[in-house]
Formats: sequence, C-alpha cells, structure tokens
Amino acid sequence: MDEEGGGHQAEEALRPPNPRTTWEGCSVLLDINDGDRLVFARLSPAATLKIGNKKCFLSPLIGCPFGSLFRVDTGPNGPHLTRIASSSAPSHDNCMQESDDGQSIDELKDNRSLIDNNTAQNLSSDDIDAMRREGATGDEIVEALIANSSTFGTKTAFSQEKYKLKKQKKYAPKVLLRRPSTRSICETYFKKYPARIGFLRMDTLSLLLSMANVGAYSDILVVDMVGGLLTGAIAERLGGIGYICSTYFRSMSYPSDIVRMFNFNSETLSRIVQAPFSDLCSSENLDHENSKSHENIQSSEIQSQTKDSLLTECASKSSIALSEDPVVQEGDSLSDCRHGDNPSRGCKSVNPGRRASPELIKLWKEKGFSSLMIAAPELEVGSLVQDLLPLLSYSAPFAIYHQFLQPLATCMHRLQTSRMAINLQISEPWLREYQVLPARTHPMMQMSAFGGYILSGIRICGSEAGNGNN
Repeated sequence: MDEEGGGHQAEEALRPPNPRTTWEGCSVLLDINDGDRLVFARLSPAATLKIGNKKCFLSPLIGCPFGSLFRVDTGPNGPHLTRIASSSAPSHDNCMQESDDGQSIDELKDNRSLIDNNTAQNLSSDDIDAMRREGATGDEIVEALIANSSTFGTKTAFSQEKYKLKKQKKYAPKVLLRRPSTRSICETYFKKYPARIGFLRMDTLSLLLSMANVGAYSDILVVDMVGGLLTGAIAERLGGIGYICSTYFRSMSYPSDIVRMFNFNSETLSRIVQAPFSDLCSSENLDHENSKSHENIQSSEIQSQTKDSLLTECASKSSIALSEDPVVQEGDSLSDCRHGDNPSRGCKSVNPGRRASPELIKLWKEKGFSSLMIAAPELEVGSLVQDLLPLLSYSAPFAIYHQFLQPLATCMHRLQTSRMAINLQISEPWLREYQVLPARTHPMMQMSAFGGYILSGIRICGSEAGNGNN
C-alpha cells in the first residue's frame, strides 16, 4: 500500500498544473491600479509585495484563476489582499446623463468656479486615520471623502470620475492577476525598460514571427540578445512541436531569463536547446576569423550591458529614482520580493535550455534549419547573416530585427551582391494607439512613435541566385 501511495504522489507531482489558475512557484504579472505599476513575481506562501506603504503577502493569489482582481484591505493581522468581483471595479461607461429636455447635464456644469485652496474637503487626515483604526475599508473611505467634498457635486462627470480614480488608487488600490504571455511581457518591458529588449515593440515582434514563418514542426535558428524574449515568443508559438536552437559566438550563451516567465512545461522547455556557432558549422566551412570577430564584439557588448545594469541598480537606490517600480525579473524568488521594489538584486542569472545533442546537430547540418531569426542590436548584422545563412535549408525564410535602419540597409546590400537570398525587403512597423471613451476618442497622447526595422528574405542556392533578386 505504501508503494502504491508513493507512486500516486509521484504521478500527481508530475501532472502539469491547470494553466488557467496559478500554482505555487509559477510566475505572474501583477497589474497594480490599472497599469500604474507592473511587477513580475513568483508565487509562494512567503512572498510579499509592497503596495503604497503597505506590505501584503501574495499567498491569497495561489490557486486563483488568471484575470482575478484583488483589493488591499486592512484586517486584525495587517494589510492583506482580498479577491473581489470584476464588476465592482470602477467603470467609465455611462458617464454622461441627460436632463428632461434632452440636454446633457454635464454640459450645464463646468469647473471655472472651482478654486483649489484646500478647503473643499471637510474630512481631515485624523478622521481618515480614525476610520482606518475602526476597520473601514478603502471603498468606505473613498465614499466618505466624496460625501464630505463641498465641490464634488459641481464638477463635471469626467472630473468626478477622475477624482474617484485618484482617491481609489490611494486608499483602495487594486491588483489584477495577469498571465505572463508574449504580449504582456513585451509590453511591460517596453513600457518600463525598453533597452533590455532592444526596444522591441509588440507589433514588431509579431511581424518578426510572421515573416520568419514560425509554426509547428519548425526548426528555428535564433540569435537572441534581447533577454530571451524572442526565444520565449517562438516557443509559445511552437507549442512544444518543433525545436529552437539558440546559437552564440562566445564561450557562453546569451542571458535568457525572460524565458522563465512564460511558465512553460517540461515538454516545451526540452525543445529549447543551445549550441555554439562552431558546433553548427562543418569543419571545412568554419571561419575562425569570423568567429573571433564576433567574440570580440560580444565581449565589448557584455561590458556595456554590465555597466548599464550597475547604473540601473544604483539609480533604483538613489533618491531620484523613477516613481514607477522596476520590473521584477523572472528569476527572482518570492523571498526576494521582501527586499524593496527591485527583487532582482542579487539574483543569479539562469539560462534555460540544454545543450543540443550531437544527433540534432548532425541532422541540422544535413537538412538545415527551416528559418532564421536574429535580434542582436549590438552585433554587426552583415557578417553575422552571411555566416548563419548557409545553415538554413534552401527556400527557408529569415527575419532580422534592428533598432536602426542603416545596419539592415548595409546587410541587405551585401546579401544582394553575394546573391545568397531573394525577396529582400526592409519593413518599418507602425502602430497607433487610441483612447476610446465616451466623447473622448483620440490617439494616445504618450505613445511610441518608433518600432525599429525588420529585414526579411528567402535563402537560395548560390547557383540559382542569378535568376534574380530584389
């Protein structure tokens, strides 16, 4: 009976968790106050997160479905997160009402007579502290502030909604439990620290995957120097069917900590392998000079990244640090979340993916990869592509991302003169975000106007290149 019980427990341990709900040890994206703060965290019973001046345990988030909404409440044991229904969240709809004659009531009001002299609020800070000691919730405090405001009734509907949101973020902050996916991870990093992902925007990443024809049963060759975001996006699209080979030119692989944020199962992670460039090349085709030049460029690039990381850490400790919290790296444990807003300090970088087996490398040498994707902002892409393109099978597509146009234009010219590829084109993604609210539909005031460039093409045999290229 003991053996049967032990076998059943082992089977339960190997069973993958429900992807719709969180589990202990999974990575989550915490959206605080509708995008005011975006924090990555790993759930465990001991994990804590500081929201405002309150420190809350993240244990109530374990076992909850993604998309759940939580509110910070104060109880006998201190601040804690309480799950609430999504319908109780403030809504922007139906902000405008009409009078009996059909005219909007909001049009009859304006804010011209309002004077900001700090006398409109009859509720003092001592009264608010007394309400907190009596166990009043954040929503009750917000309602009391509205009831004791002498100017709230004379404000327009939009001003009233803005006032409510401002007080709600201060006295009743809400936390949205989001699933880490390609879109949410890319948007979070692009908003907070775009340099860590090479300023790779979400629409650019989507176009990059499409131009490289990433799909099931594909063998993708990747040069990922954007923290593992490109590798994770490819693995998410493959769904565990196909291989991703991340190659590198130095003695060790590039950091890819972002891959761990996707919560991939063991089957998907087993399809992410790493192999140095020297192992993928045949002995007669290996160019040692090119390999050395790539390694020299890599050493200088790593030094610059190390300097940037040190500067970022120093800035987070200084008094002039950004008001927004830094993004928590996926490699952080829950205990790290107790040490300030940046749990990534002191964390050791872990590169997911095992070394490619000799059988796989031999197969790729014989048949070639099905596509090539490059996101290496600090490398000279011209020589890099000429070294990697022979590793592809004929008619295989490739897509290269770069923040600037000139390196891709130079690379495109070299490919045209060497006649290694056809259908060469440089694309510039363009994205415009709109705010859609009642009577307030317009482009976002602070949106990204630049998304980088993508060079795409199809690899051909050298003897067939004379048939034409673009």
